[in-house]
Amino acid sequence: MRIYLDCIPCFIRQSLEAARHATDDERVHEQVIRGVLDLSKDLDMRQSPPVIGQQIHRLIRERVGMNDPYHGVKQRFNDMALKLYSPMRHIIIESEDPLETAVRLAIAGNIIDFGVKSELKETELEETINQCLSGTLSGGQIGAFRHALNAADEILYLADNAGEIVFDRLLIEQLPIDKITVAVKGSPVINDATMEDAVHAGLPKIVTVIDNGSDAPGTILPSCSRSFREYFNKADLVIAKGQGNYETLSDVNKNIFFLLKAKCPVIARDIGCMIGDMVLQKTNACKGEEQNARI
Repeated sequence: MRIYLDCIPCFIRQSLEAARHATDDERVHEQVIRGVLDLSKDLDMRQSPPVIGQQIHRLIRERVGMNDPYHGVKQRFNDMALKLYSPMRHIIIESEDPLETAVRLAIAGNIIDFGVKSELKETELEETINQCLSGTLSGGQIGAFRHALNAADEILYLADNAGEIVFDRLLIEQLPIDKITVAVKGSPVINDATMEDAVHAGLPKIVTVIDNGSDAPGTILPSCSRSFREYFNKADLVIAKGQGNYETLSDVNKNIFFLLKAKCPVIARDIGCMIGDMVLQKTNACKGEEQNARI
């Protein structure tokens, strides 16, 4: 997905929120905003939004002198999600269709996104879980997803955010475990999950976990390590969580299913859904089967 004009003021807003999250020093806030404005002058609108997002958050980390400004937030939401893990797992086991229920919960976890909003209350997370469980599933894409899982020999699962990765575990436990490799970010960016978060969620105990060698808030393939690209290329099926992965991979000619909650009007418009919709969608580059499902 390319950058839209509407993305530019959002870059500024995100940058200021991130800078304020990292430090109370208004001089640093100003330095960050001026730096982002400089980056925006020469912006290549054909690139995906996470390309400038990667540059913005490198700038923020440099200005505040912290490698992982969101580390405390990530730990808090990992712990919060882990407290919900057992009751959510029970809901999945007791449901009529455990895979569909696990998909719904995995998408619910995508609300834990500090690239979109700077605060999230525990009550909002619980409300989102309830909404996702009770919403109507239409479009039939869950059937195509189930078929793709059964047909694939190697599946690459691209995680998105810390905290959310616990919700991902719930879905991964309903997948053919022996086929799954999970990928996290190679370095901290916003509240995206890294290897530390995967370990916190207990994922290495059940599946192979790798990192992508990148600090981009998405999956910019040229920015990723060679070893990650080898995993990506040989995978028969890629499951990509979150808006950043949609932005960077929606035009890639690969068998990809995107799982996300549409939180941005630009992305909602690009997908063809409403803000707040849960989305299970096959990549645009692989049209021909059922196109998408909104839950």
